[in-house]
Amino acid sequence: MPGREAIKFIKTTFTGYTRASVKDIFGASVLVIAAHPDDECVAAGALYRQLEKAVFCHLTDGAPRNLVDARAHGFKDAGEYAEARRRELFSALSLAGVPPENCVQAGIADLEASRSLVYAAGWVKDRIKEFAPETILTLAYEGGHPDHDAASFAAHAAASLLRKEGAMPPPLIECPLYHALGRVARFESTGFIPREDTEPITFILTEEERKLKREMLERFVTQSGMLRFFSVEEECFRTAPQYDFTKPPHEGKLFYESFEWGHDGPGWREEAGKALEKLGLKGKI
Repeated sequence: MPGREAIKFIKTTFTGYTRASVKDIFGASVLVIAAHPDDECVAAGALYRQLEKAVFCHLTDGAPRNLVDARAHGFKDAGEYAEARRRELFSALSLAGVPPENCVQAGIADLEASRSLVYAAGWVKDRIKEFAPETILTLAYEGGHPDHDAASFAAHAAASLLRKEGAMPPPLIECPLYHALGRVARFESTGFIPREDTEPITFILTEEERKLKREMLERFVTQSGMLRFFSVEEECFRTAPQYDFTKPPHEGKLFYESFEWGHDGPGWREEAGKALEKLGLKGKI
């Protein structure tokens, strides 16, 4: 596999996944860093059946402690809701041949990952050491959800911490979920925020792959109201650029600032700046 330490996507569009194309890009083992159970399937559900091994690391349990979501779905507390979401995750990933033991969780509450960035970065670093993947797949920094951005931060910070220790981290590949740039505030895939320093690669899914991904998303019963907006037509990736997490991912209002999620962009970036200082990291990571 050519130079995975500096992956370059030469061919930009594929029709369907093959074992050969997936191994060329992702290698034989991938560590997936996501925020919530379902992020991984929305972003790249059809990919996982073609991987030799994938381990899924979720920062949060998917259950906000304000209990609004839990009670809306008939659960008495956050613990019951989190357990239901974890069962949905296992069910969805089983369709791609992924066993439950390949899923680990940092245990942070939904909507609170940005307040635990130092812990999240260290936890991800330890998982990289534990599983020794060939590549890391994570979410883009795009202002869609504060926890999504925390997952991106944790992956980048973990890689930077490994470099500080004299180790060579696996390369980071990222995938998009949603953002507010050039669109109305609605949950649906919007592709990457364009950048000049990295180009996306797109897999146009075959009918069989679309069926698989659709079935995976249907297993997340508690999230059906939101997941119905997401397309199963294609999956996109790119080499993750360096980000300055103390600056906004794009101009204007961020997607999550349209919701009462207890976060705004300035507050999130302040937390990121404090975490970078505590971790001994500076600037773009």
